[in-house]
Amino acid sequence: MSTINGLPAHVLLVHIIVVFVPLTATLLILSAVWSAARRRLIWLVTALAAITVALTPVTTEAGEWLRHKLGGSPAIDKHANLGNTMIYFAVPLVLVTALLIIIHLRDERGRPVTRVVTVLAVVLAIAAGVAATTQVYRVGDSGSHAVWSAHGAD
Repeated sequence: MSTINGLPAHVLLVHIIVVFVPLTATLLILSAVWSAARRRLIWLVTALAAITVALTPVTTEAGEWLRHKLGGSPAIDKHANLGNTMIYFAVPLVLVTALLIIIHLRDERGRPVTRVVTVLAVVLAIAAGVAATTQVYRVGDSGSHAVWSAHGAD
C-alpha cells in the first residue's frame, strides 16, 4: 500500500500507531495491576494489541515506499532504522496480553494463577508498555525531525 486517497499511506498509518501503542500500553498495564479492569478490558486490549502488531509492518513498509520516493537523507535513514525496530516493541504487547488472557480465563474458572505469575505479568506489562511507548516516541520524534529538517525548520 503506497497511497491512500492520494496521500502517502505512511503519513496516515503512522497516526494509528502513535495512538494505539500508548493506548494499548496503558490499558495493558491497567489490566495487569487491577483485576477488575482486566475483566472489563482484556478483550479490548487484545484487539488493540493485535491491530498494533498487524499495522506496524504495514506502516513500516509504507514508510520504506515513501523513503524511496523522496530519497534518503541521514535524518530519514535514522527514522527508518528506528521504525524498523518498532515491531520488536509491538510484539511483546501481544505476548503479555496473551499471559493476561490466561490469568483472566483461569480466574473466570475459579483456578487463579499463583501470586508469582501475577506479579510477573505486572512487571512484564509495565516493561513492555513503557518500552513500546518510549520507542514509538523515539521513532515519531526522529520522523518529525526528518520532515522538518528537510524543510529547513530545524
